[in-house]
Amino acid sequence: MTSRLFKIVLLLSLFTGFIAIDSIAQTVTGIWRGYFIADDGSQYKLEFQVKQTSTGQVAVSGVSYSYANDKRFYGKATMTGNFMKASQSFRIREIKTVEVKNLSGGGTCIMNYNLTYSKSGKEEFLEGSYLGKPETEKENDYEWGDCGGGKVYLRKVPTSDFYIEPFLRTPAKKTTPPSNINPPVVRKTATPPPSSVKKDPPPSTVKKDPPSAPVKKEVVKTPVKQPPVKKPADPVKTEIVRKADSLAKAPDLTTRAPAKIPSAKPTVLRNRSNELMKQLVVNTRRVEVKLYDNGEVDDDTISVYFDRKLIQSIKRLSTAPVTIQLDLDDDNEDHELVMVAENLGRIPPNTSLMIVEAGEKTFQVRITSNEQKNAVVRFRYEKP
Repeated sequence: MTSRLFKIVLLLSLFTGFIAIDSIAQTVTGIWRGYFIADDGSQYKLEFQVKQTSTGQVAVSGVSYSYANDKRFYGKATMTGNFMKASQSFRIREIKTVEVKNLSGGGTCIMNYNLTYSKSGKEEFLEGSYLGKPETEKENDYEWGDCGGGKVYLRKVPTSDFYIEPFLRTPAKKTTPPSNINPPVVRKTATPPPSSVKKDPPPSTVKKDPPSAPVKKEVVKTPVKQPPVKKPADPVKTEIVRKADSLAKAPDLTTRAPAKIPSAKPTVLRNRSNELMKQLVVNTRRVEVKLYDNGEVDDDTISVYFDRKLIQSIKRLSTAPVTIQLDLDDDNEDHELVMVAENLGRIPPNTSLMIVEAGEKTFQVRITSNEQKNAVVRFRYEKP
């Protein structure tokens, strides 16, 4: 009985330990950069620097940077919030601004973010919405939303557009100089032996005979052979041979059904691996696909193939979508859309967000590709 009880306690301890390790392993600590789009369509860059508590709890603190592309607006605010692992929800709000630059004048707003964490391969993302309210020095009676709202798209990155906050910096390790260091052994260089001087040999005293006059050889001329003269072919015979050839090579005019030749696979689809991101089942023949840069716009560029045919060549991804209309015919049960990375952008790898609209259905697919791997989304049509 005691032995069985000990085993149960041991198993529970191990199980609890695994949960604690797993909760610490997944963390939102780090730098997140991307952009937000306000309800009025205006777009701004956004960066979070956040730190999850070292004990693995869900409490989070940090700073946010909101800024325009032309630097006419810039704001830095302190933040607090929490990360709920079970629902993958990340809720964080700005407390107050600590630095503001606003050339256009006017007040400032603080923001409350409601985001969802997701992961695609090694890439991590935060996406969701925000609500803002005016910032006041005294008690704030405004409601969230009084300063507008919008959509947020962030991606975890290793670098900052500003400077890395102290709470994210890795402290430098102190190195103790080793004691009793022996001085280096000085080696004496060996003195090279004196080089022997080579003397020129004395001039030779052997007498040489005077050169004899060259003997003239008799040149024997060989008669040049004249090439044989070709006689023109008999025109009558040539005409007969040509007619015979034309009759022998006459094409077969029998009507035959054209053979269906599958399109050749492009080189870039053969030389790289093609990884399936998602398979979508749709109930309409016409499908609309929109491709955006996922997270920060960092000059990711792609080409797109549909059923092995190039339909978009070297397109730069941004917050404005690359829109594609697809027609799913009856020739194939499955249709493949392949995204090929033409570069890795400023922050590898090449990432994008795909929005698919098929009738009343809408899908979201996060795409990751690089110079060795293409991303594939497969479509299958089923009658409604």
